[in-house]
Amino acid sequence: MSERYLFADKAKIHVRAGNGGNGAVSFRREKFVPRGGPDGGNGAPGGDVVLVADPLVHSLVDFLHRVHLTARNGGHGEGGNRTGRHGSSLEVKVPVGTVVREADSGRVLADLDEPGATFLAARGGKGGRGNAAFTTATHQAPRFAEKGDSGQERWLLLELKLLADVGLVGLPNAGKSTLLAALTAATPKIADYPFTTLLPNLGVARWNEQPPFVVADLPGLIAGAHLGAGRGIEFLRHIERTRVVAHVLDAAGEDPLAAFTMVNDEMAMYREDFRELPQLVVLNKLDLPAAQEAAPALHRELEARGYPVLQVSGLTGAGLPNLLELLSHRVQADRAARPRVRVLVEGEEPEPRLLVEKVGEHAYRVSGTGVERLIARTNLDSEQAVSRLQRSFERMEVVSRLRALGAREGDKVLIGTQEFDFIE
Repeated sequence: MSERYLFADKAKIHVRAGNGGNGAVSFRREKFVPRGGPDGGNGAPGGDVVLVADPLVHSLVDFLHRVHLTARNGGHGEGGNRTGRHGSSLEVKVPVGTVVREADSGRVLADLDEPGATFLAARGGKGGRGNAAFTTATHQAPRFAEKGDSGQERWLLLELKLLADVGLVGLPNAGKSTLLAALTAATPKIADYPFTTLLPNLGVARWNEQPPFVVADLPGLIAGAHLGAGRGIEFLRHIERTRVVAHVLDAAGEDPLAAFTMVNDEMAMYREDFRELPQLVVLNKLDLPAAQEAAPALHRELEARGYPVLQVSGLTGAGLPNLLELLSHRVQADRAARPRVRVLVEGEEPEPRLLVEKVGEHAYRVSGTGVERLIARTNLDSEQAVSRLQRSFERMEVVSRLRALGAREGDKVLIGTQEFDFIE
């Protein structure tokens, strides 16, 4: 099984909430009670689909095969004023740091950047009312009930952005994986060939009694990474959440300064504000004679450009205590100055207003969530239900607005998927 299969940071899912149960049409039948009244119970609401940020989940790999997520429908009402059984909600665990987007528009709906954060991905449909709910002083034997609403359904895009405090960036073979293993308890794959790190690796580091912080070894960037070369664009977005960028340079490499400039340019071409991220430079591989010879000049040049510079060896551990101390101070200062803020949690969207328009010489269309929901809830085979629907249309000013547009007896009126004849 490949590493890429074990780690997935993008997924497209379809969520579908449960439908509401239908209301019941029922009349009480009791011995010695000649006129038992209506006792049809209400349908129950359908279950919701809820995304929950769980720190024990580290990848979106489960959603590569589990694409369709569906909650249970609400139960139908029954006689004796019995309400149906509530549809159970579906709780879906996702990694902390998951961004939820609308698939069609790409609009951000929620950023689940804290353990336990939740997002209502699909709302269950409301249950329909039974005939007992329509009993009035003048209408004591209603023979109709409402249908339940359909549950919300939609396609969503999930995108994981790692919540690392420190991001290790640099060319392949700069020694980032060795450095991560030395700073933390992480055990990344390490070997002497390019692109050993194909996936982000995380580890937890601590200096003295200071709070711990998370370090991420991000796959090596190459020229054209912002356009997708070397799979770089897949991981550049993980830098967005880092508080400090630790730029790891192979001090024994062919041209460390050129490598430093190229990697920074790639990050800036992906997102210009990456230039504003706090950054320090780690001259690595000081266990090698070539690195020891080149390090002093590199150190002076990079400090002259305004960057803090540390010389270390991830292999021998030389210089690592100083690096840990500096990283810890930088992270704690940034946590105090820039606490993480949730981007957005979707609220209730306003219902589209009622729209009545002429679409043909003798045809009209009526649209709007309220009127379309009313149609969906109505049993059109029941004369009483249709009569109530007509009264509702008059109360909502649908009929008067159709008349104002010139509707006449026999004209067609389209509402949702239903077609009606206009009757004066």
